[in-house]
Amino acid sequence: MRTVVTGASTRGAVVVVVALLAALAAGGCGGGQPPRAAGPAVPAGTSTASGPAAGGVPVPDTLAFTATTLEGASFSGAALAGRPVVLWFWAPWCATCASQAWTVAEVAPAYRETVPIVGVAGLGEQKAMRDFVTEFALAGTPQIDDRAGVLWRRFEVVEQSTFVIVDRDGRIVHRGFLDGEALTARLAALAGR
Repeated sequence: MRTVVTGASTRGAVVVVVALLAALAAGGCGGGQPPRAAGPAVPAGTSTASGPAAGGVPVPDTLAFTATTLEGASFSGAALAGRPVVLWFWAPWCATCASQAWTVAEVAPAYRETVPIVGVAGLGEQKAMRDFVTEFALAGTPQIDDRAGVLWRRFEVVEQSTFVIVDRDGRIVHRGFLDGEALTARLAALAGR
């Protein structure tokens, strides 16, 4: 949405916008509930047993899932086994998620092979999710369509924006908010840089 403000009201409008952004940043986008869907938490066809991935690396239970990306492609958590991974749970209407999207788009390519970042979109419509990915140039980072909330429940995410960091052994070592600086530092540490 674009609002055009002219004349003496410009200063007042800027104050209102700054106050609104500060309130959103202070409160985050919390309060959203994980998406709910009828039926089982793990849909038919979703793997829950661990076993070796294609490269012979054991797949921890944490990464033993399948999903569909926003583009409709199949996605297997097993492909991430043997290296740390960052799962970023976001919603398309979340102002905090939007501010973090720029950092994710900037740093994800440098860590694609060592510490992949995978977006998990929920709490919105698919078109809004796709528009978010386009607007913030996130197309180079896998984005899972989790409107049903399967992965949100699996990883016990109760609000957006939440980062879940899984270490190379499949243990969750972080679940919660990370600003751009903290995310970048975590990625560098996990990659051994």
